[in-house]
Amino acid sequence: MELFAFDKDYVERLREGDPPTEQHFVSYFNQILRIKLRARLLASEVVDDLRQETFIRVIAAVRTAGGVRQPERFGAFVNSICNNVLLEFYRSSTRSKPLEDSHLEIPDKVLDLEGMLVTKQSKERVRQVLEELPDRDRDLLRAFFLEEKDKDEVCQQFEVDRDYLRVLLHRAKDRFKSLYEKELTILPGRTTTRETM
Repeated sequence: MELFAFDKDYVERLREGDPPTEQHFVSYFNQILRIKLRARLLASEVVDDLRQETFIRVIAAVRTAGGVRQPERFGAFVNSICNNVLLEFYRSSTRSKPLEDSHLEIPDKVLDLEGMLVTKQSKERVRQVLEELPDRDRDLLRAFFLEEKDKDEVCQQFEVDRDYLRVLLHRAKDRFKSLYEKELTILPGRTTTRETM
C-alpha cells in the first residue's frame, strides 16, 4: 500500500465534508484499521464496529476547532483514535454482568392496548421526522430500514462503496435522531431533562 502525504488542505477538505476527500479517507484507512484490529483476534463484526466508530470519532474531531493540530501527522492521529476505541471496547467488555434470573420470566400474552397506541404514535412520529430530513437521508433510511434492501443494492442506488455507505448511514441516523429527540421535547405532556432542571 502506498503511503499518502496528508496536509492542512486535506484535513480542511475533510472538515468541510468534501465527498471525494471523505471517500479517500474511508478507503485509505479501511484496510489499515482492519489489519490492525484483526491482529487482536476479534470477531469480524466487532472489527467492523470498531472501525466504524474510529471513522466517526475522527470525522467528529476534524470538525471540532483545534481537533487536528498537526495535519501532516493525520495518520498517527487516526491510529491513536483507533487505539482509544479499542481500549474502551476492552474496558466495556470486561464490565459486562451475567443476566439475572428475572430474564427467564415468560412475558404476558394479554393484549397491550396502551403499548399498541404508543407504537402507533411512534410510527406516526417516525414518518413525520422522515419527511423533515433532506431527500438523500430520507431515501437512504427508507431503503435500508423500511424497504430492507440489500447493502449492495443500496450502494448501487446511491453510487457509493460499502465503507462510504456506513458513513452516510451514520450521518442520516444522527440527523434523524436529533430531529426525533427535538420532536419529543415539544410534545404536550412530556418533560425533558432540560425542562426539569
